[in-house]
Amino acid sequence: MPIVRTRELRKVFRSVKRAPGALGALKTLFSREYEDKVAVSGIEMSIEAGELVGYIGPNGAGKSTTIKMLTGILVPTSGRIEVAGLVPYERRRENARNIGVVFGQRSQLYWDLPLVESFELLRAIYGIPRDRYKADLAAFVELLQMDEFLNTPVRQLSLGQRMRGDFAAAMLHDPRIIYLDEPTIGLDVVAKEAIRLFIAKINEERGTTVILTTHDLADVERLCRRIVLIDKGTLIYDGDIERIKTQYGTFRTLVVTFARPIERPSLEGAHLTETDGKTARFRFDRHRERADVLIGRVAAQYEITDVSIEEPELESIIRRIYVEGYDTGATA
Repeated sequence: MPIVRTRELRKVFRSVKRAPGALGALKTLFSREYEDKVAVSGIEMSIEAGELVGYIGPNGAGKSTTIKMLTGILVPTSGRIEVAGLVPYERRRENARNIGVVFGQRSQLYWDLPLVESFELLRAIYGIPRDRYKADLAAFVELLQMDEFLNTPVRQLSLGQRMRGDFAAAMLHDPRIIYLDEPTIGLDVVAKEAIRLFIAKINEERGTTVILTTHDLADVERLCRRIVLIDKGTLIYDGDIERIKTQYGTFRTLVVTFARPIERPSLEGAHLTETDGKTARFRFDRHRERADVLIGRVAAQYEITDVSIEEPELESIIRRIYVEGYDTGATA
């Protein structure tokens, strides 16, 4: 049975339609008109225990709204949600024990307390046994490199340090599912790497189910095998990253290193895009040419020392889908 399941999930926000000017404001008091904004429309999704899923889409697509419904913060307008067998908004207390949440711009840490005291308060709130708390905290401190700022008040932490603290706080009660909403936004390279390693570790070693929403597709490519793509509140793709790359990432790049510099190397079936000393890059259509055939051709023509294949970036593929729309029959 899936640990997360939604059926025809829909969320509509209703607001008062206001007319401009003082007369418009007065009219609004006595005769109200409403306008509806559909944030999520008919989302159907099943996630198995232990999966690490990228839930991605442009700004305003409905990602955060979906996460808030899964956590029980928002009540759906219609449809059905089950998280670990519970309906989140009906059984919020039990649901809270099953989940951890990290919002990139919000913290569950106590601003004026040292970081370690925030962890102690969370231990008391969740009733975590002391021995388990100590063992888990020691592991998180080592993995997230928090030792040097454990006794620093949260308000004095850098963004990267605070985010590492938030990750540890979300995992202290050993939740079955963790929702990560833009967890690496604004972080430097070192902090991002520490957090990516942490996410991979808890998923692999603890079997924690992870749902990751982010605009940083490097996070998705590094961590996820499956992505769920949402646009304008509607699910438009749910599947393997490699499948969407094959379907939409038509062009690959063959990188060749020659034994000596060659001014303008050529290769039948591929287009030369760049040369730099002994290295050349050839762009080719995956649907028309096989990489092994091209490698054989270039090796027959020139003396080479190394070859590699570069796949198209996920970011460019997703951008294309946003612009053109997703076509289930697309091959180019």
